[in-house]
Amino acid sequence: MDALVRHMPYNQPLDTIFQALSDPTRRAVLDRLVNGPATTGALAEPFNMALPSFTQHLAVLERSGLVTSAKAGRVRTYKLAAARLAEAETWLSQRRAMWETRLDQLDRFLLSQKENGG
Repeated sequence: MDALVRHMPYNQPLDTIFQALSDPTRRAVLDRLVNGPATTGALAEPFNMALPSFTQHLAVLERSGLVTSAKAGRVRTYKLAAARLAEAETWLSQRRAMWETRLDQLDRFLLSQKENGG
């Protein structure tokens, strides 16, 4: 195992969020759920895939905590769990701030080298 990977902190909940977001079908489902809850059938309608395959995508989203579902009779309805998206956004924002700081430091260094003729 790579030394860097061995020393990286492991965050399983965050990993499941990014795994769920890695697929375009699942991202499209989340985009649809921004408009409000929807049934399995309504969510599956725009996709050209068998319902069992599509429900696997819904299961990944539910395991990640990005959606929740409730069953009434034979109908399962899904809704967005926006708080989980906020966790990913927080992680990304922290990384963005770190890299912006590093790029600013690099910019200052390069400018000082240019001013000093180096």
